[in-house]
Order: sequence, then structure tokens, then C-alpha cells
Amino acid sequence: MRRTIVFDLDGTLVDTAPDLCGALNWVLEREGRPLVPVEDVRHMVGEGARKLIERGLAASGPTPDAAEIEDHVVHFLDHYRRNLSAQSAPFPGVEETLDALTGEGAQIAICTNKPEGLAVQLMDELGLGHRFPVILGGDSLPVRKPDPGHLLGTIERMGAALDDTVFVGDSHVDVATARAASVPVIAVSFGYSLVDASQLGADTVIDRFPDLIPALDRLS
Repeated sequence: MRRTIVFDLDGTLVDTAPDLCGALNWVLEREGRPLVPVEDVRHMVGEGARKLIERGLAASGPTPDAAEIEDHVVHFLDHYRRNLSAQSAPFPGVEETLDALTGEGAQIAICTNKPEGLAVQLMDELGLGHRFPVILGGDSLPVRKPDPGHLLGTIERMGAALDDTVFVGDSHVDVATARAASVPVIAVSFGYSLVDASQLGADTVIDRFPDLIPALDRLS
């Protein structure tokens, strides 16, 4: 089994859609717009807060100009920070699988487009932060996914070898990032992808988080 496993966060490790939906709908409600259901939000997540807000606004009416969107981002992040783990939870089997991985000597890290401070806060609030010595967010480096430099920077921060690493994610952004970095990639089918996980072009797809270790063994 490869000894370095880098994970996406939203839709891969943690089901954050309910709280992201709450923050997005708070912004929409301030604007007098119709609210967006959580199932729609699951397909809007993955490229950061600004992109989520743009998609939410587009789904509820005309898109405002850039200055207005930046104002919405500020209000969104403020509300989200105060309600970060109200309904978010790790996907079934995450904690047990992480225990098994680290018990076998694997190094694990997170590479997410969520701002680093929010990613660290979320993992701490869920009691998972101590498991990840390296968490790089969308603002940790000058680049972010799908730029391969984000994943490569995470691997470098871990002091790990590129040829010993696999990336685990849920979206086309994650697969594109891994491919550009020349890192094998496993996709989860229970995440926030706009298309079926089988169509993302990953090396393999898992339907349950506990299936990760057998999938890693097959990649070795």
C-alpha cells in the first residue's frame, strides 16, 4: 500500500453540505432570493466559497457584479465560521479507516480549496484535527486546486515522496489536480460530483469509505 494518502475534505472526508447550504441560504435570504435545497448545494461545492456563491446566485436569479459578490463572500464566511460544524459530520467509516491507515504507518494529509483556517477549525471541532499533521487550504499557497502545485505543495510539506502518494477526492477538480501532479487518484462515489464518479477518470472508485484500504492495496 502507498504510504502517503492526501485527502480532499468537503464531500470526501466530511459531509459539509448542510452547513454550507445554511451559509449560502443566509446570503440569499439577505438578498430576498429563493433558497437553494441542500441536494442542489452538494453539486455546487468544490471550488471555494466564491464559486459556491456564484452558483447559488445563478440558481436564484441574476448574478451581481464582482464587488457585490465579494461582499457576499465576506458575509457567507462570517456566518459559516460561526456554524461550521452544526450539521457537518464525517462520512461513515472515516474515523475507523483513518485509524487503520495510520496504524499501518501511513502518512495522511488534507488538500482542500476551503480556506485553511476554516479547514483546521472544522477538523478540530469534529475531533479529527489531531489526525492530520498537514492541512493545506485554498489560501495556503499562491495556487489552489486544480493547479497541481497545491497537491505537490501538500506532499512537500509532509516530507513525502511523490511516487509513494495517492490522492483521494470526489470531483473533477480533484482528479484533474492529481493527473496534473502525476499522482494516482481514488474517487469516492458519495461526494459532491456533478457527474457520476465512474465518469471522473479516476484510477478507481469506492462506494464506502472502508473500501479505501483494499483500493489502495490494488494500486500498489
